[in-house]
Amino acid sequence: MSDLFPGTMHVRELGLARADATRIWKHAQDHQFTIVSKDSDFHQMSFMLGPPTKVIWIRRGNCSTDEIEGILRNRRAEILAFAEDPETAFLALS
Repeated sequence: MSDLFPGTMHVRELGLARADATRIWKHAQDHQFTIVSKDSDFHQMSFMLGPPTKVIWIRRGNCSTDEIEGILRNRRAEILAFAEDPETAFLALS
């Protein structure tokens, strides 16, 4: 994904593979990352805590990593606009 979204990192690369949602949120906030997840915990946190941390919630049931990548690639323009808007914290994609 780094070809379209430079700086993209997976939680495994950050040593956060077993971290809870709160720790991942804090890391994203500290490093200005946008969280992309199928986990509804981040959806709820975005409403409670708001920006600057941003969440892209993938609203798709069981699906492959390739399907998620396809969603992100196909919605690139929308994702970039979302990332630039300082007022928004949450974007749902399906």
